[in-house]
Amino acid sequence: MTLFEPITLTGRHVILEPLSQSHHDGLVEAARDGELWNLWYTSVPAPEGMAAEIDRRLALQEQGAMQPFTTRLIDPATGGPGRIIGMTTYMNIDAGTPRVEIGSTWNAASVQGTGTNADSKLLLLRHAFETLGCPAVEFRTHWLNHQSREAIARLGAKQDGVLRNHSRTADGVLRDTVVFSILEHEWPMVRNGLEYRLAKRR
Repeated sequence: MTLFEPITLTGRHVILEPLSQSHHDGLVEAARDGELWNLWYTSVPAPEGMAAEIDRRLALQEQGAMQPFTTRLIDPATGGPGRIIGMTTYMNIDAGTPRVEIGSTWNAASVQGTGTNADSKLLLLRHAFETLGCPAVEFRTHWLNHQSREAIARLGAKQDGVLRNHSRTADGVLRDTVVFSILEHEWPMVRNGLEYRLAKRR
């Protein structure tokens, strides 16, 4: 087995499952919750593009560059998998270091601000630092996506810099990309902060 074999991660609010095409309909419904594809500063696929986006992520998984997950709520009645609310990934994988970026993440509008994102990040960061042995984990976002930048900073990530004219958005406009990271010696404090935030929601 390699470090980046598909794995299911279970937290307090969410379950991260290995992405598959069987998740297509649930992901379409999650994206429709808030019509997320209309947000200019994100790249959430529209319903007609969801199958292609799943294929894209699975192809990158085959290449060893990405480990994609589907995010589900935990069903309060059963404690098992509930409805699908979004997607997230380990991306830009450097298996030799090892190092990952957590990104290509989106969640349905109705669950934003409910602790699902913090729970997802806790699961991914814990696995990256405590199981994979990553010395650093990276986050990137659009310079103009202030909501995302603030959320990453609240995790305890430090801003490394800005990659100017780094890539093009779906409409062809060049974007500046802000790069953040968390180092392994910072992880215990970040973990405590996330656990505290989640405990307050009980």
